[in-house]
Amino acid sequence: MRLHHLFCYAALATLSLSSSAQAATTITWWHAMEGVLGEKVNEIADEFNASQDEYVVKPVYKGSYSDNLTATIAAFRANQAPAITQVFEVGTATMMNARGAIYPIHQLMEETDTPFDPDAFLPAVKSYYTSSDGQMLSMPFNSSTPVLYYNKDAFRKAGIETPPATWKAVGEAAHKLVESGASECGLTTAWPSWTQLENFSAIDDLPFATHANGFDGTDARLVFDKQEATVAHIQNLAEWQKSHAFEYGGRADSGTKRFQSGRCAMLTTSSASRAGIQEAAKGKFTFGIAPLPYDAKAVNQPRNSIIGGASLWVMRGHSDDVYRGVAKFLNFLSSPAIQADWASFTGYVPITTAAYQRLKSQGFYADNPGASVAIDQLTRGTPDDNGRGVRLGNMPQIRNIIAEQLEKAFNGDEPAAEALHEAARRGNQELAQFQQSVAH
Repeated sequence: MRLHHLFCYAALATLSLSSSAQAATTITWWHAMEGVLGEKVNEIADEFNASQDEYVVKPVYKGSYSDNLTATIAAFRANQAPAITQVFEVGTATMMNARGAIYPIHQLMEETDTPFDPDAFLPAVKSYYTSSDGQMLSMPFNSSTPVLYYNKDAFRKAGIETPPATWKAVGEAAHKLVESGASECGLTTAWPSWTQLENFSAIDDLPFATHANGFDGTDARLVFDKQEATVAHIQNLAEWQKSHAFEYGGRADSGTKRFQSGRCAMLTTSSASRAGIQEAAKGKFTFGIAPLPYDAKAVNQPRNSIIGGASLWVMRGHSDDVYRGVAKFLNFLSSPAIQADWASFTGYVPITTAAYQRLKSQGFYADNPGASVAIDQLTRGTPDDNGRGVRLGNMPQIRNIIAEQLEKAFNGDEPAAEALHEAARRGNQELAQFQQSVAH
């Protein structure tokens, strides 16, 4: 379905959510934070609501990221879109090309005369949600990046003193862990495309797709299958699987369970998984957090990793009063105090330099070893065309295709080169469809 069929361009009737001139204006916020994260979202909204009496923010959980994006599209078509909606990073290209549907954050802040400094955000975070002409389109909220978790007890038993910094060292450690009997499995992973292709490419300064990974145009095409280091990396993982040095744990976050149970001694997954892993490991084993490994044959020094998570988009179709409240709330949400509290509670990285400095001065990183790894990794140098992130249309579908092809490689059904080539071919069909949808 073409994008403009999803987000129709008809002007929407202005919605007035105030019941009377004296009543507080209601601002609806749709999100995908469940469980304790959802409770924290409610707590943030309650704190804002208690801080003033003009506006009331009402968070509404709408299911998974995909569920919320689908619901937002349907609601916009029905002239019932929320004022604010949370969209995962791989939905960014869809949102920014939805003409008439979104109210860019830079424009909102300017037109409501609300203080806003894009340079306050971490460069790796800011660059992802910024247009090619340097304007921020959405408000970063929950940002993460993949890191390496390792079982300190298993490492000690195997005689490994430090976590591996390179993928070559990962392979050596993984085999030693299994062969020594320190663990049944050396390494597993979650979010395979994000950790093993997208971030592998960024850290090793390799293109994932043309046109700066989609930042410079919707005519981008996948090229990860043409990178010798990338193909060799996936082939290595497939070879390691034969001896349990690596075990593929499934799509999404499925592989995390193999680390939490103690079966696998290393795991690559989101920095935001820290709290969950800490809870699961309690009383079983101690763990550490290290930077995601790099390929020493590709680069002398690793580059920055790229973000995951989501941002908040402002939807068109509401009153000026609602938008004044939205701007005020987003300004509150990005404040150092709120962001520091959110980051310390969840494991997501603080999105602003001020929030990071606040946590540092409070001793958070000293009291929580490994918690600073993610932000240190994100802020290595200045993001270039290979390191700003992956901003491609139909990216959720492309990730599914990549997962299918990686499974063929890991199962030994296809060589890595063949599996990745097919993933790129099929993925480029998705990109061509997206390009066509936004051209009409």
